[in-house]
Amino acid sequence: HIPGAVSAPTAENVTADGTFRPPADLARRFAAFGAADGTSVGAYCGSGVTAAHEVLALTLAGIPAALYTGSWSEWITDPSRPVATGPDPG
Repeated sequence: HIPGAVSAPTAENVTADGTFRPPADLARRFAAFGAADGTSVGAYCGSGVTAAHEVLALTLAGIPAALYTGSWSEWITDPSRPVATGPDPG
């Protein structure tokens, strides 16, 4: 993964019926990942599709967010870019 990234699966942004969780619930969820108090967040995934969902959830939570449209598939095309492995943000 990109160093500094934290995994926040998009499936946890929605309720059982597929609608977004209330903004306060999303804000608590993202705060647990360290995104709170005006923190700007960049979201990415494999190709940018699910990251767009994440940006919307972050926006609903009141957290400024931007989509890295190239996502992982673009990041890895440049061998000079750092890569982290394992569960830690690195």
